[in-house]
Amino acid sequence: MSGLQIDKLSMRFDLPNGSSVQALKDVSLDLKAGELLSVLGPSGCGKTTLLNIVAGFLAPTDGKIALNGNTVNGPGPERGMVFQQGALFEWMSVRENVGFGPSMKGMPKAEKAEIVDHLLDVVGLQDFKDKAVYELSGGMQQRVALARCLANEPDVILMDEPLGALDALTREKMQGLVLKLWKETGKTIILITHSVEEALLLGERLIVMAPRPGRIHREYNLPFAEMGVNHDLRDVKKDPKFGETREEILSMIWDMEEEIMGRTEDAQ
Repeated sequence: MSGLQIDKLSMRFDLPNGSSVQALKDVSLDLKAGELLSVLGPSGCGKTTLLNIVAGFLAPTDGKIALNGNTVNGPGPERGMVFQQGALFEWMSVRENVGFGPSMKGMPKAEKAEIVDHLLDVVGLQDFKDKAVYELSGGMQQRVALARCLANEPDVILMDEPLGALDALTREKMQGLVLKLWKETGKTIILITHSVEEALLLGERLIVMAPRPGRIHREYNLPFAEMGVNHDLRDVKKDPKFGETREEILSMIWDMEEEIMGRTEDAQ
């Protein structure tokens, strides 16, 4: 079966004092190949925990994950990760960073160079290929991170707040780039974000997670990502349905945050 299947996933963290924290409970999701999913929710709802389990960095307490019919038991090249900070190799040039994965695979130099040049063209960094990473702006570094991820040819790209540290204008440009890469590469993408607006713009599907124990509270199928591929993102935001859905989700998450605050006050 192609795509990503998450089946009744639960995650419990046991603490040194003998207590435990139930981070996720019975999360199930079927993501078809090529879909773009954004994940929202209040702080502590398990968004990043879910992403880390899909990446293979954490083993779930219960449930399982399968990608293209194969059970996920750990990290693998078929799943690429883009972090909030690029996690790039500072001592390498842009070109060397993007080509790191193919080099580790033993790819011939000519083939690697062709792939790297193509990806640098795609992300608009061909003129910066010989620059050191520290010479680049934050937005450029995230472009390098995206290109490096794509160079490994993963089936699924996992993004953990990849644009959260960028200024507003750079963030909007990067949102457009994410949509472009999604449409041109056909990759499955899961994006974690705290921004409701960003989740609406980039989520062909969007899930809102409820507070601990983390679980899927609401799911949306949205037209805005497809619209954003061919239209200015600012025009997409002007769509009445965009504003209506944004306010609905903001109210939903605000109510959850109020519930969390109430629990905290009751426990004191």
